[in-house]
Amino acid sequence: MRYDKLVRDKIPAIIERGGQKAVTRILEEGEYFHHLEAKLDEEVAEFHRDKNAEELADILEVVYALADSIGCDRKTLLDTYEKKHQSRGGFADRVFLMETE
Repeated sequence: MRYDKLVRDKIPAIIERGGQKAVTRILEEGEYFHHLEAKLDEEVAEFHRDKNAEELADILEVVYALADSIGCDRKTLLDTYEKKHQSRGGFADRVFLMETE
């Protein structure tokens, strides 16, 4: 079966433990970033379909990988999140802006 997609690091070993051969290659940095973006779209679509914590965790894994690929470690990412959350808030209040006058 043909996949042509970015997969988690342990997937080839899992496939081989299941009795199949996994044919893989290591992506160059530019194509890695491109495939991470595609993976994010894939995981978001899966969340839209299934709406569960597992799919949110998959999105988070891709977000962490994207951050790493642009030179942003998890601490910096979380610090940036906290600063933005403190200054602009989150979405807990469910505010829907209709227009400004």
